[in-house]
Amino acid sequence: MRVCLFTEPHRGATYDDQLRMARLAEDGGFEGFLRADHYRSMELEGGLPGPTDAWVTLAGLARETSRIRLGTLVSSATFRLPGPLAVTVAQVDQMSGGRVELGLGTGWYEREHTAYGIPFPPLGERFDRLEEQLAIVTGLWATPSGGRFSHHGEHYRLVDAPALPKPVQRPWPPIIIGGRGPKRTPRLAARYADEFNLPFRNVSETAQAFERVVEAQERIGRTRDGRASLVLSAGIVVAIGRNDAEARRRAAPLHVPSALPPEDPVIGSPAQLVDRIGEFAAIGATRVHLRLLDFADLDHLDLIAAKVLPQLDSGR
Repeated sequence: MRVCLFTEPHRGATYDDQLRMARLAEDGGFEGFLRADHYRSMELEGGLPGPTDAWVTLAGLARETSRIRLGTLVSSATFRLPGPLAVTVAQVDQMSGGRVELGLGTGWYEREHTAYGIPFPPLGERFDRLEEQLAIVTGLWATPSGGRFSHHGEHYRLVDAPALPKPVQRPWPPIIIGGRGPKRTPRLAARYADEFNLPFRNVSETAQAFERVVEAQERIGRTRDGRASLVLSAGIVVAIGRNDAEARRRAAPLHVPSALPPEDPVIGSPAQLVDRIGEFAAIGATRVHLRLLDFADLDHLDLIAAKVLPQLDSGR
């Protein structure tokens, strides 16, 4: 099982906070450090000292870490035009030596759009824009050096783009698509993604989402040796401790009113987290993203690195 750390800097974190946690995760043996791409906290209050831009942050981390993979889970298609996004991600991939992953989604949190003057079209249009963005980003990266790329779509038009720069990873950095959508999300994942992620749901719901994606792959013939060629991953909200009181303290932020949908956290001991990861492995997940809530609570990260990761490495 491959284990990544997922963070939410919009809850309140500076660049230095994120760098400190990314370095600790790298030293502790986590595979990746992925962050949300939001410009406003989901809570009605809080989020100080304010947002940090996801790709500016990842560019900095690319130069100040050496092994850990870096990415977004996920960037919103409403935030950036697809041509400049392809340039940005390719550049950060170069800066990291080929460690970047691009999670891309429709965007959903209207409040942050209105706060910063970002257009927020209806859901159907957001899906249309996401599909075009995926086609453009992958098309730019796949165009041979020296070639040109054009796209004439409903929402975006590119004419004779030089399709540069190129990412280090070929044919391109891993693309992550996730979400609970029953139709278009599986279809887009099957066509464009290297990883499908269902964030922070229970095992049963996750299994159903995995099945939809596998079926979508089979419909377009995207299988390898009879197995799904996409990585299937799950997100887990984590609040564990050496005792019940410590776990409850770490879970306290989960009780604050939020715009997020209901989640299925692991609150308890390291053994309970190991068991939950095992349940996700049993339904086909080969990667998990552990969401920790408090950037200042580095002991939480140390506890997982010391008590959880070694059990997964031992094949449990």
